[in-house]
Amino acid sequence: MSPERNLRVMVVDDHDVVHWGFRLLLTEQPWVERCLSASNAEEALELARRYDPHVALVDLFLGEESGAEVCEAIRRESPTTRVLLISGAGWISPQAAKAAGASGFVSKDWSADDVAAAVRMVGKGMTVFAPRAEQPAAPLSDREREVLTLMASGATNKEIAQRLFLSPHTVKEHTSALYRKLNVRNRAEAVQRAERLGLTV
Repeated sequence: MSPERNLRVMVVDDHDVVHWGFRLLLTEQPWVERCLSASNAEEALELARRYDPHVALVDLFLGEESGAEVCEAIRRESPTTRVLLISGAGWISPQAAKAAGASGFVSKDWSADDVAAAVRMVGKGMTVFAPRAEQPAAPLSDREREVLTLMASGATNKEIAQRLFLSPHTVKEHTSALYRKLNVRNRAEAVQRAERLGLTV
C-alpha cells in the first residue's frame, strides 16, 4: 500500500448532490486509497463490515436517523473506523460527539480543502471539532428549511404561505424561529447566514 494513498474513506450522507461532492473531493486526494459511499445506516454498516474503512464522514442528520447513533453502530461493527461527523444545519457538542465515538465534528460551511484536511487528520488519529460559533443555535426543522429556501428565492411571506399551504401567521412564526436560531435580525441577514452555512439549495 502506498504511503501517499493509504486511507479507505466512507461517506455517509442522504443528499445526492452533497454525497457526490464529497466523493469527488475525496477521490482526488492522493492519500485516499478508496472512497466508499452509503446513504443510510444499513448501507454504512454493511460497508463497515466488508471494508473496515479508516474514516467515515457521517452526516449528523440522515433523514430520520441520527448521525450520532449511526456513529455508535459503525464503531461497534468496525472498532478501528474513526468517525468524523458533519452538518450544515445542526450542532453536537464535542462531549456528545466523543460519547458517541466520533473523533470530530465539522461544518459543511468549511471549504473543500478544510473538510479534506479534517478527514485526513482524523485518519491519522487526531480529533477535529468545529467551534460552536459557526453553527445555528439549534437544528432547523424540515419546515423551517423549506421556508428559508423560499425566503432565499425572494418569495414574500404571503407567497411562501401559498406555496407551502400554510397560513401567513404560521409562516411568520417560522421566520421568527429562523431569525432566533440563526441569530439574525431580518430576512437579508437570515439568507446571507444560511448561504454561508450551506442551509439553502
